[in-house]
Amino acid sequence: MKRVLLCLSLLAVVPTAVNAGQRRAPDQSRAREMRREGGPPLRDIQRQWHSRMPGYDYLGSDYDPGQGSYRLKYMRDGSVSWVDVDGRTGREVGRSPQ
Repeated sequence: MKRVLLCLSLLAVVPTAVNAGQRRAPDQSRAREMRREGGPPLRDIQRQWHSRMPGYDYLGSDYDPGQGSYRLKYMRDGSVSWVDVDGRTGREVGRSPQ
């Protein structure tokens, strides 16, 4: 009986994991497509911006597939700043706060 319950509980988890992977795939696919088109990889963009943000701690990034841009997150003195960077060129397209 325990084995049956274990098998049923595992079957309930598998579709959730598969669906989660399907939701992430378009972002990852678009990022790979941009890289094939000649855009700089995220690690190069991060390295470029690290030198432009002295005194800030890098918190991470998000990718916006609709805009084809990355949002790099930084913090200094308890305040968070974002830099939006074009994923194709690595150029800044926005910043908050200014």
